[in-house]
Formats: sequence, C-alpha cells, structure tokens
Amino acid sequence: MFEPVIAPSASLLGLLQRGRGDGQLHALAADRTEAIAALEECVTRDPRADWQVENRSLYYARLYMELEASLDGIEDHLHSPEDLLDEDEARTGLALSVLGHLAAYGRRDALLMLREYAATGTNWAWALDELALRDDDRGLLLLGTAVLDRFPPGPEGDAELRETIRGAYEPRPWRLWAAYHPRVAAASEQSPFDLWQRQLNRNGVTPGWSTADVLAWADQGDLGGLGAAAFAGGPVRPEASRDAGSPARPDGVDRRAAAAARCLAAVVRPEDRPAVLEAARTGLPGARRAALRYLVDQRDPAAAGLIELAAADVDDRMVRFALELLGRMRGPEALAQARRWADPATGGADSALGEAAVRLLADAGEPADGPLVVAGLRRWVSLHGVSGADAGLGTLVDGAGRLAAAGAVPVLRHIYGEAVSSELRGRAARALAATDVHFPEGPAVECLWDCEESTRELAARHVATTGDARVLERLRRLAADPAEEAEVHAAVRGRLTAARERRR
Repeated sequence: MFEPVIAPSASLLGLLQRGRGDGQLHALAADRTEAIAALEECVTRDPRADWQVENRSLYYARLYMELEASLDGIEDHLHSPEDLLDEDEARTGLALSVLGHLAAYGRRDALLMLREYAATGTNWAWALDELALRDDDRGLLLLGTAVLDRFPPGPEGDAELRETIRGAYEPRPWRLWAAYHPRVAAASEQSPFDLWQRQLNRNGVTPGWSTADVLAWADQGDLGGLGAAAFAGGPVRPEASRDAGSPARPDGVDRRAAAAARCLAAVVRPEDRPAVLEAARTGLPGARRAALRYLVDQRDPAAAGLIELAAADVDDRMVRFALELLGRMRGPEALAQARRWADPATGGADSALGEAAVRLLADAGEPADGPLVVAGLRRWVSLHGVSGADAGLGTLVDGAGRLAAAGAVPVLRHIYGEAVSSELRGRAARALAATDVHFPEGPAVECLWDCEESTRELAARHVATTGDARVLERLRRLAADPAEEAEVHAAVRGRLTAARERRR
C-alpha cells in the first residue's frame, strides 16, 4: 500500500487531505477544474493514516455534490489493472464509501458503479456492504449469481462461503439470496454451528493455582492459542489466537502477563508478597511483567519504585512495558511520583519516564498540574511535530482540555491547523472549546464543515450564531441533510431553536 504525500496545510490539496472545514470552503471558491482534481487525488489516494478512526467519505461525497463533479476519476481508479494485483481493501475502500454516500444522495451513476464493482472487483465485499445499505431488493437479487460464482463448488468453496457470510458487515444481501439460492441457505445455517464447534474444541494450557505456578506459567510462551481473553472470562478474538503464544512478539508476552496478573489477583496471599516483589525486580520477562502489572493494579506502595527501575532496564521491551504500565497507575501516591518525574527540577522531564509521567498527569492529574502538561505538550510538538497520530500526543491534547489549561491555547491552535489526522484535530478542537475564549467565533465556524461528525457536533454546540452569516445557513443545511449523524442533527436543531427564540 502506498504512503500518501500530504501537501502543506495552507494548500487546497492539503486542506482536503486533512478533512478540514476550510477545505470545502476553499474548494467551492477555487477554480472548479483544480478543485475536482484535488478531490479526486484525495479519494483515489486515501490520505488517512488510519481509516478505522478517521472519517472522510461523507466529507468528500458532499463536495462531489457541491461541485457537480463527474465520477470518471473514481471509475478509472476502481477498474485499473492494479485492482487485480493489490488485494488491500484500503486501496479502494474510501472510493467505495464515497460512492455509497453519493448513491444515498440520489446519484444513479454511483449506484451503478457500485453494482458493477461488486460483480467484478477485488474489493467486492466492501461494495456489497455499501449496496446493502442503499440498493433495493431487486438490485441486490440481480447480483446474487455473480457473487456466488466467486466460491467454487466443493468443500473448500463452501467453507469459504460460510466464512464470508459469518464475517459480512451487512447481512441483508445474504438473507435475500438465501431465499433463492439453496447453497447460501445451507451456508447460513452451518456458519453458527462452525463457530460453536471451534470454540468447543479449543484446548488451552492453564496455570496452576499458586503464586509460583502463575509466575512460572507467565514465561511458558504458549497460551494454547487462546489468548489472554480466555483466562479473563472475555470473548476470544480470532486474530488474537494467531499470535498470542509467540514469545518473540512483545504483545504476546504482554498478553500472557496481563492474564497472569489477573490470576495473581486471585491467588496471592500476604505471605506471597516478597516473592511477587522479587519477580517484579529481577524475574524473567513474563513473570516480571505479570508481577509489575499485579502490583500496579493493587496500588502497592512499592509499584512506583519498581516501575522506575524497569524504565531504566537495558531491554527496550521491558522499558516500553513499564512506561505503558505507568499510565495505569492511579491514586494520590502515584500522582505525587508522576509530578516528581515530570518536573525538570526533580526528575527528567525530557526522559521517557518523564514524558510518560506527564501523560499520566494529563489523564488523571489535577488543575494544578496544568503547567506541567502544557510544558510537556510544547516539548512533544517541538520534538516530534504533529504529522502523525501518536496516542501520546492525543493524551496530552485531551489533558490540556480536561485541565482547562489556557496556556496551551497557542500550541493547540497549531495542532488544530497542522494535524494530518482528523481524529487528532478533533481532539484539539475539543481542547480549544474548553480553553480558548475565542473558539465560538473562530475555529468553531470552520468545524461546522469538518469531516468528523464528532467535530461538527462540537461546533454546533459551541459556535456563535451571530456575527457570521454563514453559520445559520450551514446549521440549516446540516439539519436538512439526511446523511448527517443523529447526534449532529440534535445539536444543530437545538441551536437553531435557541436562535429563533432569541429573535422573538
């Protein structure tokens, strides 16, 4: 999969890639040919770092409607030779989602394009999900034969069909086809039984019921394919079973440690505490992580010192685990330690431990911790920038808003304007709403056009409805748009009602 080149934030392409509200406004004011070219670049070369947490499809679909743009560029993208070679659904997923919204807006050409791609394209399942939401029964029934032809007759094809039906995001087409295709009906009836049988036949390795047994089990390197969830009483995820037992993978060790820590909570007796402390100080990797996590979860007074020791370990994986575990610490003693680590005068604010401590204060600190969080936020941006979607930066942004740290406003505005991730920009907008007195008549206006529904909802609740003629018109259009989310509709209609009552 290609890595998209993100244009500068001041350019039309850069604004559209980021999904900023100003992108739509600039596109409508720009040369139409230039605007359509930039729009097609975004739709055919998905600019998102993580499509599962960033929204763009409705944003781009609305712009296609506003510009009355042709769909030729999307069609060429879907049917290019690369579609036969690249099976990554992210290559065409955004384009298909845009077509889905356009079909909902009444674009017949978008609906026909989805039907054709569902019958012939590599990422046909995504197209079928879009059609399941927008097409009529007749259109879906006509696709049935073309889709079923993808599954060859025989046991292997039938098994693949059952797996596809079980994993379908939208089951509507399969339910329709089951009435006309006996093979689909049989596969639909067999799928739940297959899942039950696999769960019934799982064989796992469980620890013995003593502290020593659990610590030893944490280092065995095999969860029997179950993953930590099996020992926590939770659902077993199929993807977890593929890598949960690999000691070479840090996340595999972490899963065992998490499961073992929960077991320790059930078996550790007061006389076992010295053994747990020793394991947390010098134990083998699995046992050490399990013991550390157990002590943190129990808010043991020795946990902070052991975390500090682990954060200085020569093993990078142990350091990473210790810093992540620091984020789980709570309570007055933990916050006092975090303040010591985060303060340049008493700790190492520029160290990994200091950065993790600042994130803890952002998550759980008190208003007096605001200056430390603001300093940490500035330091992060100066060292790492805002081009990525790092969870650490998001935590600091959220913390600045939670603590109402007004000193963070300049850096929050910078993050809002430059962030490539629309999810991070939305978090910056929420923080600005809590810290910037000029947010209602400033960024909130642009946020009404943002690609993220949560950001549009935030803007609708905070934007000043006087002073900018565009605001009320935009609120009315959002209220009348059937594709808009219910939460945005509720916020918009509330503001429109309030505005009408003020004029009486």
